[in-house]
Amino acid sequence: MTARLDGTAALVTGASSGIGAATARQLAAEGSAVALAARRIDRLEALAAELRDQGGRAVAIEADITDREQAVAAVKRTVDELGRLDTVVNNAGVMLLGPAVDAPVDEWDRMVALNVQGLLYVTHAAVPHLLEAAETGPRRVADLVNISSVAGRTTRVGSGVYNLTKHGVGAFSDSLRQELTGRHVRVSLIEPGAVATELTDHLRPESLAALATVFADIERLEAPDIADAIAYVVTRPRHVAVNEVLIRPTDQVN
Repeated sequence: MTARLDGTAALVTGASSGIGAATARQLAAEGSAVALAARRIDRLEALAAELRDQGGRAVAIEADITDREQAVAAVKRTVDELGRLDTVVNNAGVMLLGPAVDAPVDEWDRMVALNVQGLLYVTHAAVPHLLEAAETGPRRVADLVNISSVAGRTTRVGSGVYNLTKHGVGAFSDSLRQELTGRHVRVSLIEPGAVATELTDHLRPESLAALATVFADIERLEAPDIADAIAYVVTRPRHVAVNEVLIRPTDQVN
Protein backbone atom coordinates (compact mmCIF):
# COMPACT_ATOMS: atom_id res chain seq x y z
CA MET A 1 0.00 0.00 0.00
CA THR A 2 1.38 3.45 -0.93
CA ALA A 3 1.71 5.91 1.94
CA ARG A 4 -0.57 8.89 1.56
CA LEU A 5 2.20 11.51 1.37
CA ASP A 6 4.69 9.64 -0.82
CA GLY A 7 6.65 11.96 -3.09
CA THR A 8 5.99 15.06 -0.98
CA ALA A 9 8.11 17.16 1.37
CA ALA A 10 7.20 18.99 4.56
CA LEU A 11 8.73 21.68 6.75
CA VAL A 12 7.91 21.63 10.46
CA THR A 13 8.98 24.52 12.67
CA GLY A 14 9.54 24.05 16.38
CA ALA A 15 10.40 20.45 15.56
CA SER A 16 12.88 19.82 18.38
CA SER A 17 10.23 18.68 20.89
CA GLY A 18 6.55 18.34 21.66
CA ILE A 19 3.96 18.79 18.94
CA GLY A 20 6.59 19.62 16.31
CA ALA A 21 8.62 16.46 16.86
CA ALA A 22 5.47 14.30 17.03
CA THR A 23 4.19 15.87 13.80
CA ALA A 24 7.48 15.22 12.01
CA ARG A 25 7.27 11.56 12.99
CA GLN A 26 3.65 11.32 11.85
CA LEU A 27 4.28 12.96 8.49
CA ALA A 28 7.30 10.74 7.90
CA ALA A 29 5.16 7.70 8.68
CA GLU A 30 2.76 8.88 5.97
CA GLY A 31 5.62 8.92 3.46
CA SER A 32 6.66 12.57 3.45
CA ALA A 33 10.26 13.74 3.47
CA VAL A 34 10.59 16.12 6.41
CA ALA A 35 12.67 19.22 7.15
CA LEU A 36 13.00 19.86 10.87
CA ALA A 37 13.54 23.49 11.89
CA ALA A 38 14.29 24.84 15.37
CA ARG A 39 17.14 26.33 17.40
CA ARG A 40 18.22 23.15 19.23
CA ILE A 41 20.24 21.46 16.50
CA ASP A 42 21.31 18.53 18.67
CA ARG A 43 17.70 17.46 19.14
CA LEU A 44 16.92 17.99 15.48
CA GLU A 45 19.84 15.87 14.36
CA ALA A 46 18.81 13.07 16.70
CA LEU A 47 15.25 13.14 15.36
CA ALA A 48 16.45 13.29 11.75
CA ALA A 49 18.68 10.26 12.37
CA GLU A 50 15.71 8.41 13.89
CA LEU A 51 13.55 9.11 10.85
CA ARG A 52 16.31 8.08 8.45
CA ASP A 53 16.84 4.86 10.40
CA GLN A 54 13.18 4.10 9.76
CA GLY A 55 13.65 4.56 6.02
CA GLY A 56 12.57 8.17 5.73
CA ARG A 57 14.22 11.30 4.38
CA ALA A 58 14.90 14.06 6.90
CA VAL A 59 17.05 17.15 7.20
CA ALA A 60 17.82 19.10 10.38
CA ILE A 61 17.86 22.89 9.99
CA GLU A 62 19.09 25.09 12.82
CA ALA A 63 17.05 28.29 12.60
CA ASP A 64 15.64 31.06 14.75
CA ILE A 65 12.61 32.00 12.67
CA THR A 66 12.17 35.31 14.50
CA ASP A 67 15.09 36.38 12.28
CA ARG A 68 13.61 36.86 8.82
CA GLU A 69 16.79 35.84 7.01
CA GLN A 70 16.98 32.59 8.95
CA ALA A 71 13.29 31.86 8.29
CA VAL A 72 13.74 32.42 4.56
CA ALA A 73 16.91 30.33 4.56
CA ALA A 74 15.10 27.45 6.30
CA VAL A 75 12.49 27.37 3.55
CA LYS A 76 15.14 27.60 0.84
CA ARG A 77 17.21 24.79 2.35
CA THR A 78 14.11 22.60 2.59
CA VAL A 79 13.47 22.99 -1.14
CA ASP A 80 17.16 22.68 -2.04
CA GLU A 81 17.65 19.45 -0.11
CA LEU A 82 14.25 17.80 -0.46
CA GLY A 83 13.46 19.05 -3.95
CA ARG A 84 10.08 20.55 -3.24
CA LEU A 85 7.72 21.79 -0.51
CA ASP A 86 4.16 20.48 -0.22
CA THR A 87 3.37 20.93 3.47
CA VAL A 88 4.30 23.55 6.05
CA VAL A 89 3.44 23.21 9.72
CA ASN A 90 3.96 26.50 11.54
CA ASN A 91 4.29 25.04 15.01
CA ALA A 92 6.98 27.13 16.70
CA GLY A 93 5.56 29.25 19.50
CA VAL A 94 5.96 30.44 23.06
CA MET A 95 3.45 31.04 25.85
CA LEU A 96 4.42 33.54 28.56
CA LEU A 97 1.54 34.21 30.92
CA GLY A 98 1.00 36.64 33.75
CA PRO A 99 -0.78 39.90 34.63
CA ALA A 100 -0.44 42.72 32.11
CA VAL A 101 0.19 45.26 34.86
CA ASP A 102 3.94 45.51 35.42
CA ALA A 103 4.57 42.63 33.00
CA PRO A 104 8.10 42.23 31.61
CA VAL A 105 7.68 43.78 28.17
CA ASP A 106 10.40 41.53 26.78
CA GLU A 107 7.99 38.61 27.27
CA TRP A 108 5.45 40.38 25.07
CA ASP A 109 8.15 41.02 22.49
CA ARG A 110 9.16 37.35 22.48
CA MET A 111 5.59 36.16 21.93
CA VAL A 112 4.88 38.60 19.12
CA ALA A 113 8.24 37.85 17.49
CA LEU A 114 7.80 34.08 17.43
CA ASN A 115 4.04 33.47 17.44
CA VAL A 116 3.28 36.13 14.83
CA GLN A 117 6.32 37.46 12.99
CA GLY A 118 8.12 34.11 12.76
CA LEU A 119 4.99 32.48 11.40
CA LEU A 120 4.60 35.28 8.87
CA TYR A 121 8.23 35.07 7.72
CA VAL A 122 8.02 31.31 7.12
CA THR A 123 4.64 31.60 5.42
CA HIS A 124 5.74 34.39 3.09
CA ALA A 125 8.79 32.42 1.99
CA ALA A 126 6.89 29.14 1.64
CA VAL A 127 3.75 30.16 -0.24
CA PRO A 128 5.34 30.33 -3.74
CA HIS A 129 6.64 26.78 -3.28
CA LEU A 130 3.27 25.57 -2.01
CA LEU A 131 1.54 27.09 -5.03
CA GLU A 132 4.00 25.29 -7.31
CA ALA A 133 3.45 22.01 -5.46
CA ALA A 134 -0.31 22.33 -5.88
CA GLU A 135 0.17 22.67 -9.64
CA THR A 136 2.85 20.04 -10.21
CA GLY A 137 2.96 17.72 -7.21
CA PRO A 138 1.85 14.12 -6.99
CA ARG A 139 -1.20 15.07 -4.93
CA ARG A 140 -1.97 18.35 -6.79
CA VAL A 141 -2.74 20.01 -3.46
CA ALA A 142 -0.56 21.65 -0.81
CA ASP A 143 -1.08 22.46 2.86
CA LEU A 144 -0.18 25.27 5.22
CA VAL A 145 -1.05 24.34 8.81
CA ASN A 146 -0.86 27.00 11.50
CA ILE A 147 -0.84 25.93 15.13
CA SER A 148 -2.91 28.27 17.24
CA SER A 149 -4.58 27.44 20.56
CA VAL A 150 -7.83 27.49 22.45
CA ALA A 151 -6.39 30.87 23.49
CA GLY A 152 -7.12 32.01 19.95
CA ARG A 153 -10.83 31.65 20.67
CA THR A 154 -11.14 32.62 24.32
CA THR A 155 -9.45 35.00 26.75
CA ARG A 156 -8.29 34.62 30.33
CA VAL A 157 -6.89 36.98 32.91
CA GLY A 158 -3.13 36.85 32.66
CA SER A 159 -3.16 35.66 29.06
CA GLY A 160 -3.82 38.88 27.19
CA VAL A 161 -0.81 39.09 24.89
CA TYR A 162 -0.74 35.35 24.26
CA ASN A 163 -4.45 35.64 23.38
CA LEU A 164 -3.59 38.53 21.07
CA THR A 165 -0.99 36.52 19.17
CA LYS A 166 -3.19 33.47 18.74
CA HIS A 167 -6.28 35.46 17.75
CA GLY A 168 -4.04 37.12 15.17
CA VAL A 169 -2.88 33.76 13.81
CA GLY A 170 -6.51 32.77 13.37
CA ALA A 171 -7.43 35.95 11.54
CA PHE A 172 -4.42 35.77 9.23
CA SER A 173 -5.03 32.08 8.52
CA ASP A 174 -8.63 32.56 7.43
CA SER A 175 -7.82 35.53 5.23
CA LEU A 176 -4.99 33.61 3.56
CA ARG A 177 -7.25 30.58 3.18
CA GLN A 178 -9.71 32.64 1.18
CA GLU A 179 -6.89 33.95 -1.00
CA LEU A 180 -5.27 30.59 -1.78
CA THR A 181 -8.00 27.97 -1.68
CA GLY A 182 -8.97 28.46 -5.35
CA ARG A 183 -5.39 27.47 -6.24
CA HIS A 184 -5.56 24.30 -4.13
CA VAL A 185 -3.34 25.46 -1.30
CA ARG A 186 -5.28 24.63 1.84
CA VAL A 187 -4.74 26.77 4.94
CA SER A 188 -5.76 25.06 8.16
CA LEU A 189 -5.83 26.17 11.77
CA ILE A 190 -5.21 23.72 14.63
CA GLU A 191 -6.31 24.93 18.08
CA PRO A 192 -5.14 22.66 20.89
CA GLY A 193 -6.33 22.90 24.45
CA ALA A 194 -4.13 21.78 27.34
CA VAL A 195 -1.26 19.64 26.04
CA ALA A 196 1.57 18.11 28.06
CA THR A 197 4.57 19.70 26.28
CA GLU A 198 7.51 21.97 27.07
CA LEU A 199 5.39 25.05 26.30
CA THR A 200 4.99 25.76 30.01
CA ASP A 201 8.71 25.46 30.75
CA HIS A 202 9.27 29.15 29.98
CA LEU A 203 6.72 30.43 32.48
CA ARG A 204 7.69 32.39 35.56
CA PRO A 205 7.15 30.30 38.76
CA GLU A 206 4.07 32.23 39.83
CA SER A 207 2.47 31.86 36.40
CA LEU A 208 3.29 28.17 36.28
CA ALA A 209 1.68 27.66 39.70
CA ALA A 210 -1.47 29.48 38.61
CA LEU A 211 -1.74 27.41 35.42
CA ALA A 212 -1.20 24.18 37.34
CA THR A 213 -4.17 25.09 39.55
CA VAL A 214 -6.41 25.73 36.53
CA PHE A 215 -5.61 22.36 34.95
CA ALA A 216 -5.06 20.34 38.12
CA ASP A 217 -7.93 17.91 37.48
CA ILE A 218 -7.57 17.64 33.70
CA GLU A 219 -5.91 14.75 31.89
CA ARG A 220 -3.95 16.72 29.31
CA LEU A 221 -3.56 15.82 25.68
CA GLU A 222 -0.24 14.42 24.50
CA ALA A 223 1.75 15.74 21.55
CA PRO A 224 0.89 12.71 19.33
CA ASP A 225 -2.81 13.55 19.77
CA ILE A 226 -2.23 16.86 18.00
CA ALA A 227 0.09 15.31 15.43
CA ASP A 228 -2.66 12.83 14.58
CA ALA A 229 -5.07 15.71 13.92
CA ILE A 230 -2.50 17.45 11.71
CA ALA A 231 -1.89 14.27 9.73
CA TYR A 232 -5.64 13.87 9.23
CA VAL A 233 -5.88 17.40 7.83
CA VAL A 234 -3.02 17.10 5.33
CA THR A 235 -3.93 13.63 4.06
CA ARG A 236 -7.47 14.52 2.95
CA PRO A 237 -8.27 14.15 -0.75
CA ARG A 238 -7.67 17.17 -2.97
CA HIS A 239 -11.32 18.25 -2.87
CA VAL A 240 -11.55 18.20 0.94
CA ALA A 241 -10.27 21.11 3.05
CA VAL A 242 -10.38 20.96 6.84
CA ASN A 243 -10.21 24.64 7.70
CA GLU A 244 -10.14 24.45 11.48
CA VAL A 245 -9.70 21.85 14.24
CA LEU A 246 -10.39 22.69 17.88
CA ILE A 247 -9.13 19.84 20.05
CA ARG A 248 -9.44 19.85 23.83
CA PRO A 249 -8.95 17.25 26.55
CA THR A 250 -12.29 15.68 27.35
CA ASP A 251 -12.19 17.20 30.85
CA GLN A 252 -11.39 20.75 29.70
CA VAL A 253 -14.40 23.06 29.76
CA ASN A 254 -12.89 26.19 28.17
